[in-house]
Formats: sequence, C-alpha cells, structure tokens
Amino acid sequence: MQQTPLIDLQSVSYTYASQSKESAHPALALNDVSLQAQQGEYLVLLGHNGSGKSTLARQCNALLIPTSGRALIAGLDSAESANWRAIRETVGMIFQNPDNQIIATVVEDDVAWALAVRGVPALEIKERVAWAMQAVGIAHLRGMPPGKLSGGQKQRLAIAGVLALRPQCIIADEATAQLDPLSRQEIVALLHQLNQDFGLTVIQVTHLLEEAALAQRIVVMEQGKIGMEGTPAQVFADLEQLRALKLAIPEPLELAARLRRAGVRISPAALTVEAIAQELLQ
Repeated sequence: MQQTPLIDLQSVSYTYASQSKESAHPALALNDVSLQAQQGEYLVLLGHNGSGKSTLARQCNALLIPTSGRALIAGLDSAESANWRAIRETVGMIFQNPDNQIIATVVEDDVAWALAVRGVPALEIKERVAWAMQAVGIAHLRGMPPGKLSGGQKQRLAIAGVLALRPQCIIADEATAQLDPLSRQEIVALLHQLNQDFGLTVIQVTHLLEEAALAQRIVVMEQGKIGMEGTPAQVFADLEQLRALKLAIPEPLELAARLRRAGVRISPAALTVEAIAQELLQ
C-alpha cells in the first residue's frame, strides 16, 4: 500500500499583492507547483533569493494559503481556517532570526511557553520541556536568559520550543543564514539527528548547496517553479545547471569535478571533503 504523504501540495500557485504604487500587478511567487513530502523524509528546498522556496515552505504549515491549487497537511486542507491550528501543530517552523521566536526571559520558560498557552498540564509541560532541551543539547542552559546565548544556542532554543509541541515535521526556513560556519554545521547536524532519532520529517530551506549534501531529496526552485529535483548525487551531477540557477558551487564539488576531468574515479555520491578523501584513499 502506498504511503499517504504528510505534505501534499497539488498544483499550488501563490500571488503576493503588489507592494508598489508604480505597479498594480500582483507578484506571482509560485506557479503551479506540485510537491509531496513523506513522513520521516529529509527534504531540502534549495534556491537563490526570490526563487520561491520560502513561499513554498510557508504553504506547508498554512502560514500562506494557495491562491490556487490545494495544500493538504496530514490530510487537512489549509484553505479551511478551522484546520490551521492542527496543521501548525503538525508542522512547526524555525525562522532565520531566532530572536523573533524567543518570548520568555529564561530558556526553560521559553521552551514551555507555547505548551502553557495551549493548556498542557504542568507535569506534562515539565516532562516535554526537559526532553526537548535534552534533544537539542541545551539542558545545561535551562536557567540562562536567552539574551546571553550565542546565535547557534538561540537557534537551538527556537528548535526546542517547536520540538516540545511534538510536531511530525519541522521546517527550517534559512535557519542558519545568520550563523557563523561552525554554528551552521552544528544546526544542520542537529536537524539530521532529529530526523534520524525521532523520525521527524525535516524540510530545510537554504541557498547553500553544502547544507543539502546529506539530504534524502533536493528540490531546486527557480522563478516560482521546480527547476531540478532528485537525490543530492543526481542534482549535484549537473554543476552547470546549478550555476545557471544562480547557486554558488561549494569547493568540494568543484574539486571532485576537476578530479573526474583529470581521470580520477570519484563516485557521484562523494559530495563532501570527507567522502572525496575516502574515495582517493581507495
């Protein structure tokens, strides 16, 4: 029996109202996009700024509603406002700036805030908060004021707050964009760990190819449509097409391409420095 997708976008188009006095024409951000995400999948939405990837991500938890087409989340139609709360509890969202998601003055209280608002019993809140902080590696920071945290720690706090709600899916919308390279790697590794340890569906929105190397599937957006789709090995095999889509090629991919042109046998699946080094050793 075929598995019912957790997220099922059917011929979705979305148009933003015009923000310019000079133009009364609305801006088409998504154009007839169909996409499914399965339970437990790690999916990366890749694209340059303005390609439509964040607009597409926001269709997945009813932050935006299709102008035309349908968005079904766990079988619930996002066009029906009565479904919005259930959809947003099924699919949690992490944004670029964690400060926009931090409310309380103490880490532990911030993780608990959304649960308290929903009327979850105090004992269950305590258990969920402890579990979520442990899962993202900030249990030792429970008594700290969020303002004292680093950017990476704040993003972990934002993830913990969503995780405590026990969603089936987490969308990370450019969640590493404001972080230093090491913190970016740590947050991406955390998302993969949550996917593997708890079976969470993860949809990561990014413009950085290196963050997509370990995904199960990549969808590349361009001008509101899907430009490329496949496994990392399939998508990264066509570097010229990625350049045409205005994406910066990471050094490991450039290195692997040069080695192949020089006659060195490098597997298409070798997408990181570590994997390329392993290929050379063999």
